[in-house]
Amino acid sequence: TLSVAVQKVEERYRLILFERSATEVRLTAIGEQIVRQAERVLEEAHRLREIAEQGQDPLLGPLRLGVIYTIAPYLLPRLIPALNSRAPKMPLYLQENFTVNLAAQLRRGDLDAIIVALPFAEPGIVWQVVYDEPFCVVAPTAHPLSNRTLVDPDELASENLLLLGSGNCFRDQVVQACPQLAAPGGTDGALEGSSLETVRYMVVGGVGVSVVPASAAASWPEDPALQVRPFRQPSPMREVIIAWRATFPRPQAIDVLRAAILAAPPPGVRSRVLPTNRPTGG
Repeated sequence: TLSVAVQKVEERYRLILFERSATEVRLTAIGEQIVRQAERVLEEAHRLREIAEQGQDPLLGPLRLGVIYTIAPYLLPRLIPALNSRAPKMPLYLQENFTVNLAAQLRRGDLDAIIVALPFAEPGIVWQVVYDEPFCVVAPTAHPLSNRTLVDPDELASENLLLLGSGNCFRDQVVQACPQLAAPGGTDGALEGSSLETVRYMVVGGVGVSVVPASAAASWPEDPALQVRPFRQPSPMREVIIAWRATFPRPQAIDVLRAAILAAPPPGVRSRVLPTNRPTGG
C-alpha cells in the first residue's frame, strides 16, 4: 500500500522521489526536499488540531503572562504550583518587564494577561484587583529608624534614601506615597539600585534606608544586619491587578489565574476576595 501511494505521488508530480535497487531504497535530492516540506505540513496540521481543541477547552494550552519586576520573584514561586493544580494542561509562558513594555505586548497580542500595579489605563484593556500590598521601611540594624515601632512617610525625606531606577513604576509609587519626596527636587539626593535585591544589599551595607513592598521584605531571609518596620497608618500601599484584552477569548483562563493567586498570594499582602472588573476603555 505504501509503495503504491509513493508511486502515485511520483506520477502526479512527474518526479522520482526514491532511487530503487534490489538491495536499497534512497531518497533523491528532490525527494529529500519533498519529505521535509511534507513533515512541516503534517506539523502544521497537528497544530491546527491543537488550536481547535484549545478553542473547546479554554484551560488547554499555554497562557502567556507578563509580570513586573517587583512582583514576579515573590509571586511566581507560589503561583505556579497553585495554577498547575487547577489547570495542569495550561502552562505559563512568562515574561518579566516594566509596566509600559508589558502593556505594549498585551495590546499587540504577544501576551494574554499581565500582572501590574495601579494606576493603569489602556484602551481596550480590562482589569481586576487581586490584592493590596502595603509598603514598609528597611534600614540597617544600627540606624535610628530600627528602634521605631512605626515610621511616618515624611521622615524619609531627611534620610539617605535608596530607590529603584527611573522607569520602574514602584519608584514612582514610593515617591507619590511620601509627600516630601514628590515635591520638586525631593529625590535629588536619592541613590538608585537596579533591583529590590540590590537595594537590600545596599541597605545591609549601611548605604541608607529604603521602601520596599511587603512581599519582598517577607520573602527575604532573616538578616541581623537588616530591620523591617511598617509605616504608620494609613500605610502607603499599591493595588496589584490582572489586566487582559477585552476581546481575549479565554476568560475562564483569567478566572483560574486569579483563583490561583488568591489561593497562594505572596507573603504580606491582603487579598481582594471579591472580583472587581473595571473596563478602562474600548
